[in-house]
Amino acid sequence: MARPLRVCDHALLRFLERVGGLDVEAVRRHLAESLNRAAGAAEQLGAKEMTIAADGTHYVVVKGVVVTVLTPAMKPKRMKPKR
Repeated sequence: MARPLRVCDHALLRFLERVGGLDVEAVRRHLAESLNRAAGAAEQLGAKEMTIAADGTHYVVVKGVVVTVLTPAMKPKRMKPKR
């Protein structure tokens, strides 16, 4: 029997965008705009890595890029400050 097919993140994203009609860039802009104020404040304090908590969700930001999103059930890893 053949191995079960796996769907990578890129293919899933393209499916949602091209077949499901999800405007990925609009979602990206919305997320960035909603986190910009908190990220800007942390950057002014010299932080290059941060976790932004909003509405029970944690957004992990490294060098100005949101790299992952954690649900309330997930506990964010404590990051050592890098300046």
